[in-house]
Amino acid sequence: MAHESHEQVDAVTGVTTTGHAWDGIQELNNPLPRWWLWTFYLTIFWSVLYAFAYPAIPMISSYTRGALGWHSRDAVVVELEALKQQRSGMTTKLAGSSLEEIKQNPEMFAFARAQGKAAFGDNCAPCHGAGGAGAKGYPNLNDDDWLWGGSLAQIEHTIRHGARSTSDQGHSGTMPAFGRDGMLKREEISHAADYVRSLSGLPTDKGADLAAGAKVYADNCAACHGIKGQGSQELGAPNLSDKIWLFGSDKANIVEGLMNGRGGVMPTWHGRLDDTTIKALTLYVHSLGGDQKP
Repeated sequence: MAHESHEQVDAVTGVTTTGHAWDGIQELNNPLPRWWLWTFYLTIFWSVLYAFAYPAIPMISSYTRGALGWHSRDAVVVELEALKQQRSGMTTKLAGSSLEEIKQNPEMFAFARAQGKAAFGDNCAPCHGAGGAGAKGYPNLNDDDWLWGGSLAQIEHTIRHGARSTSDQGHSGTMPAFGRDGMLKREEISHAADYVRSLSGLPTDKGADLAAGAKVYADNCAACHGIKGQGSQELGAPNLSDKIWLFGSDKANIVEGLMNGRGGVMPTWHGRLDDTTIKALTLYVHSLGGDQKP
């Protein structure tokens, strides 16, 4: 691509060129349109006024406050207060009603679900997912498989006090580290893993000694998970006979759990969320799952 720089007068238009030419095409030195220039000047004038009227210019340890005294944070506070006033009537009803009464009242239940959905998105979705589908190590709240129970009262207790949390009333059951703490040998753990997989109809290793696994299970696991592996909500022990696995159903994951134990943490939301929000969140989470009765 050829490039030249020689100012001259264009023979056709009579306009002086900029002196730039690309492949024989010259650039005319026409002035910018007046409307464009005035618009540009207006934006400069407007930016000066804006910087004077609103918080805009950073300083060493603060910023200019603006002549109008307006602040976005103050505006948010005002809007939130207006929203509280708008919701105050229904919020008062929720505060004075039991979970069962709210569930039976279509208007209150719809309001509670909407408020609970917003609270879920702000506080629970980072672990359980936006729709409550969960992830590895984080329970799926859409199914009917509940570690600590899926009734309204049980869900409220879990939300309010958490599991393995800072609350003395929280759920506290843990999965022991049978291998790390020397309670079982690696061979015994392998047998137990095969047997546990067989409880839910999953294939086992060729030549797996299920009888040996059954004995290891009966001696070490049945006290929490039950003789048939159906689990215990009172202890937070998962049902091992279904197809729902919190940490994965392949043998490697099961062996890892038996070796090092399991014990995820569910934070306590009492004190972080008000009672009405906890009620709304309870009703929303309850509506996601199997709708277990109160």
